[in-house]
Amino acid sequence: MKTFQRVKRIKGKEYLYEITPYYDKKTKKIRHKSKYLGKYENGKLIRPKKPLPRVVYSYGEFIPYLHIFKELGIDGILDEICSKKADALVIKALVLNRLIRPLALQNIKSWFEGTILSKDGELALSVQSLSNFLSQLGNSSIPNYFITKFVERNNNVDSLMFDITSLSSYSKLNSLLEYGYNRDNDGLPQFNLSLAVDREKGIPLMYDIYSGSIKDVSTIKNSIKKMKAVGLKFSALVLDRGFFSTSNLDELIKEKLPFIIGVPFTLKEVKRLISMVHRDIEDPEFVKLYNKTPLFVKEIKIAVGPHNLQGYLFYDLKREQDEKNAFYTRLYQAKELLLSVKLQKWMKPEKVIEEITKDLHSYFDCKVVGNAFQVKIKKKAVAQRVNRMGKTILIYHGDFNWKECLELYRQKDVVEKCFMTLKRDILASPLNVQKQETVRGLIFITYLALILRFKLLKMMQIANLDEKYSVEALMLELEKIKKVELQNGELIVTEIGKKQQEILTAMQLCA
Repeated sequence: MKTFQRVKRIKGKEYLYEITPYYDKKTKKIRHKSKYLGKYENGKLIRPKKPLPRVVYSYGEFIPYLHIFKELGIDGILDEICSKKADALVIKALVLNRLIRPLALQNIKSWFEGTILSKDGELALSVQSLSNFLSQLGNSSIPNYFITKFVERNNNVDSLMFDITSLSSYSKLNSLLEYGYNRDNDGLPQFNLSLAVDREKGIPLMYDIYSGSIKDVSTIKNSIKKMKAVGLKFSALVLDRGFFSTSNLDELIKEKLPFIIGVPFTLKEVKRLISMVHRDIEDPEFVKLYNKTPLFVKEIKIAVGPHNLQGYLFYDLKREQDEKNAFYTRLYQAKELLLSVKLQKWMKPEKVIEEITKDLHSYFDCKVVGNAFQVKIKKKAVAQRVNRMGKTILIYHGDFNWKECLELYRQKDVVEKCFMTLKRDILASPLNVQKQETVRGLIFITYLALILRFKLLKMMQIANLDEKYSVEALMLELEKIKKVELQNGELIVTEIGKKQQEILTAMQLCA
């Protein structure tokens, strides 16, 4: 729909306007936006004198995120659960800062003053004010109330992906922090963060925080209680094999929850199964085609405690060969490095072996002879490792065929992407926060930021913009759009370039 010009007669005088038609989704009718161009005298346009600009605000990069705040109802929920309007605005400002330009607390006030957000009103954004605010937020019921309200609005869930990660901190005073299995291998104390992500929408629906020493297998019981408390319903809960334990399966079955879970190869029952299946897994009777690639699939049953659970064993020939190539290459390189070492008196042989072999340590038998290592490869251990290559075992509770199990399990990487984005782009890790309450407040802000970031990614995919732009490139393009405050207090949007207009049009957004 093209723009056109229209002359309007007001009190005997003529004025020229630019008319832009647009489609209103709510009313399903064509509406018009009019822009005043100036007086119209003797067939000529007389443009009004433009007031000089007073202030220029960052604006374009906020357009998609402000739209998402409204579309997902986050604005409304925050207004409802925060006792003060200013508190909701501070949360919004902190979330947008995490997404657009993550800064230390002492720099947020300066950043905020140069953005269009500052037109919503003056906020208390000093370092001390923000630190106190985050502490109060983490100690309040706002995060739990928000999750409950947000789940109510987004409770049509197909598959729920659940996983846990660790976040490290330099702080020595935070009671959440304990030493445990550290996924980042940075040697720092940590706390654990779990996320439950809607597979289809790709957004996190809820999160929880645990002390650093709590293992993955211990988190499910409390998480299930929290899911029930907020009314979260789903047709499948997909879990990594790190959550596999008799107590977890007991809890899931007791609660009658449909689930798919990976099975670790360390179980005696699984080792026995692998040994038995190894003989006939390549029987043509078990072959299936998955993404145009042959895949052997065998129905199995595994006894776990009092339960005899159904599942599938998947055997991928190509993956097996890739894993063998990578494993044997690393094994050879580690052996050659060990043989090349000339031990000095100050060296600790055990430490040298550990540094060279890393996770391959259990496949070597090393002895010190003179100033060198005598190295043997443990063939039985290697054979056991190689026998399970290319194989995946999934068990389930509910009504799932082999293809549903495999596809849902492979798509659990949506949670891993959330964790990667959280650590790399949104939350500076390791943290340097002293109080437990402040950490909880900051994690709530981060959770909201993740919702917005992954909703934006979904919008980019739908608009086919993800092939052309990363999120960072999209933001760089949109931040060229500014809002200018004129001397008379009027706010106007700067000229929108071709690329920016293409982005806004593709995502059905207006500046």
